[in-house]
Amino acid sequence: MARLAAVLLLSMLPAPGLAAQRDPAAIRQQLDGVVPAALARHKVPALSLALIRDGRIDVVAAWGAQGGGQPATPNSLFNVASLTKPITAEVALRLASTGRIDLDEAMAAHWLDPDIKDHEWRNRLTARLALSHQTGFANWRRQTGGQLRFRFAPGTGYGYSGEGYEYVGRYLQAKTGEGLDALAGRLIFAPLAMASTSHTGQAWFAGRIAAPSHDGAPLPPVIAAQPTASDDLYTTAADYAAFLASLIRSEAVTPDLASQRATVHADQTRQMCNQRAPATCPARAGFGLGWQVLDFAGTRFLMHTGNDRGEFTFAYWSPDTREGGVILTNSNVGGLAIIDALPALDLDPRFAAYLKAVAEN
Repeated sequence: MARLAAVLLLSMLPAPGLAAQRDPAAIRQQLDGVVPAALARHKVPALSLALIRDGRIDVVAAWGAQGGGQPATPNSLFNVASLTKPITAEVALRLASTGRIDLDEAMAAHWLDPDIKDHEWRNRLTARLALSHQTGFANWRRQTGGQLRFRFAPGTGYGYSGEGYEYVGRYLQAKTGEGLDALAGRLIFAPLAMASTSHTGQAWFAGRIAAPSHDGAPLPPVIAAQPTASDDLYTTAADYAAFLASLIRSEAVTPDLASQRATVHADQTRQMCNQRAPATCPARAGFGLGWQVLDFAGTRFLMHTGNDRGEFTFAYWSPDTREGGVILTNSNVGGLAIIDALPALDLDPRFAAYLKAVAEN
């Protein structure tokens, strides 16, 4: 998934500064000329995107077929898969900003999974470690015999883990007495007017879901009955971009926590730069709080992908350049359509060089 995300981003690199010279109407016109062919080539039913410049949304568009004979529109709802995780992380940061939680508190004081209730490492688990993928858990407990088990001591290494996010989600509910969906609604969705975003199925989903597909074959939508912290959020590109724009503007978090969000907590610089030209590597890279962070000597880019059986989604933003974007597809190979369809969106040359090195290795 990381390789595909890197290749995806490479497709957005014509000449540095080119996109900045175009107005939103020109960008939309170029996309209209290439996206439909890209969707057809890779059998991706639909793609929707929203782009941000200077902390504000300036392009929102959709192409292709939503399903059921309906065209995709900016109102189409997509399952964003693991792009759910940054929402959970932001709930935690906004609670911490008001003193409702402490990111370094032992979560066991409020939530303790029965599978590890007697383990010597149970009190090492904190929200900070969960949000930066340092819990020591596998991605899913089905990978460890159906039980939650530690693969390494919390805080001693990196291991991408949906279970870690589910753990912090249960901690937040136990600590505050509010469900994750209620917390997200109160702290993020309502303030940002994200009226088309939900962790669980809603009556207003009717006629709006971009039906998922796997290698061109349609799949039934996965709609959660209970909110999950790591997956299956439904939203529109414009709604998720509103979330990204809020992060760029550092809203509702303290300056210290905003800085911590964009700071590497789980360092992966050596692994991510292995066998690549040193000149293309970021000064530091790894996971921050909810986001993968690439720090190019002070210019930071934060990104995350989502990739389930019937979806591929991608989001990025920079607190330094104040740009960002979200691209949603309803296909497991949606990243391939993006590679072909979006050559006009440029990125910082240092970011571009690193991503090119990733794609070539």
